[in-house]
Order: sequence, then C-alpha cells, then structure tokens
Amino acid sequence: MKLYVSVDMEGITGLPDHTFVDARKHNYDRARKVMTEETNYVIRAAFQNGCKDIVINDSHSKMNNILIDQLESEAKLITGDVKPFSMMQGLDDTYNGAMFIGYHARAGQFGVMSHAMIHAVRNFYINDHQIGEMGLNAYLAGYYEVPIIFVAGDDQAVKEAKELIPHVTVAAVKETISRSAVKSLTPKKAGELLTNKVERAIHNRHQVKPLTPPSHPVLRIEFNNFGQAEWANLMPGTEIEPGTTTVVFQAKDIREAYQAMLVMTELAMNTTFS
Repeated sequence: MKLYVSVDMEGITGLPDHTFVDARKHNYDRARKVMTEETNYVIRAAFQNGCKDIVINDSHSKMNNILIDQLESEAKLITGDVKPFSMMQGLDDTYNGAMFIGYHARAGQFGVMSHAMIHAVRNFYINDHQIGEMGLNAYLAGYYEVPIIFVAGDDQAVKEAKELIPHVTVAAVKETISRSAVKSLTPKKAGELLTNKVERAIHNRHQVKPLTPPSHPVLRIEFNNFGQAEWANLMPGTEIEPGTTTVVFQAKDIREAYQAMLVMTELAMNTTFS
C-alpha cells in the first residue's frame, strides 16, 4: 500500500493559538517538535499495518515545519514552498489512500484557529457549495481517485470530515473551547489514539470512496474586504460579483480551480490595510 499524508499544524495536539503556529512567535519551536512526533505516530502505525511507501507533505504556512532529522527514517518528506499544489503537492493516482493530520475547521466556523488558507478569506465555494481547505484537498485527491481514509485534528475538524467524507475514520486529539483555547490530550495519549485509528483506517479503507469533484467547477472566494477582492481579481479569467467581495473563476477542472485559489489568495495578501 502506498500512502499520502498531508500534515497541517493548527489541529496538532495541544496547540491552542497563533503563538504555536507562527514561526515568529515564542511557542513555535515547541510546536514543531509536537507536530513531528505526531506525524511519527502515524508513520509507524501505517508501516505496522501493511504500508510500504509513505510520503509526508508538510502543509502549514511556509511548509517547512516538520523536523526531518527527527522524522521516521523510512518515510519521505515534501517540504518548503513554492509548491504548485500546496497542501496536496506530490499526490497522483499511484496512491491507495490519503490522510489529513493536524487539520482544522473552515473559516467562520467554531473551531480552534479555524480559517481557510489565509485570514483574508471568509468562504470558499465550489459550485455554490461552501467548503474549506479540507474539502478542496479532498476534491483534488478525488480527481486522482484517491480516497481520504483518515482525518485527525480538533473536534470541529473531524466533525467537518465526517460530514464531507462518508465512512472516513477520524481522531479528535483536542476539544475546542474557543478559537484560541482547547482541552487537549497529552501527546502520548494522542499518539496512542492515532496509532489505533490509523490501524482502523487502513483496515476500513475500502469502505471509503474518493470525493469526486464536479466537472468544470466554478470557484468562488468571498474575501473579508473589497481591497482583497480587487487584488484577487488581477488574475486573468476572474470577475468580482457586483456588490460583493466575492471573486469568481470558471475552471476547466478541479486542478485548475485549486491553483486559481492559490493564486487568488496569494494576491489578496498584498492588501495592506484590512
């Protein structure tokens, strides 16, 4: 079995706020260690349950958070940016399944550090269906007919996963109190939970179907202010819906929609006054 693992940071055990996920803040180095340890629990459990090839994609911020010198030696790591497909870089149709670790709820929802790619985004839509990072990533996996068999993160992230992906195995390593406070398992107890749930996910993987994306999807991104929409609208092929902060792009397939989302959000971050 060949397994793909996308690892974000906001949903990692014990991380409650931005001081743990921002490289400029004082708690970041501690968080990197916990993130790496959590990834290792997943890797070890996957190898113990029949996986032969595991690729880890560091999927948070500058995507160079996981400590490769402390990572299980048999895994491979995709690290750094710029990545043409960001949180799903390197995925193709040779994989038997994918897992999302350290994931969070979408923007505007109850959940620790909930957001969608950048804080300028209020909502993502594919064909008028509201969606978050998790949904976009699952759709891209579905393009390659790869099922998402396991999702770990805070309780609201796994709730979103169950609504999105029928029969997916989930693990909530912390419970949301507010957007910046959690009740968390310890890393050791979270590791035990992840070990058991990864085993279950691999054994149950045939029950999970890939999340098939729509053909010729329409991507809509609702930004927080009009300046962000103006920047995103600099991308050819986009238009701003009149009277809104929503930018629309007609894509030929989900791959193009995904890359359009990356370009539009990168452009929107140039807005200097929010």
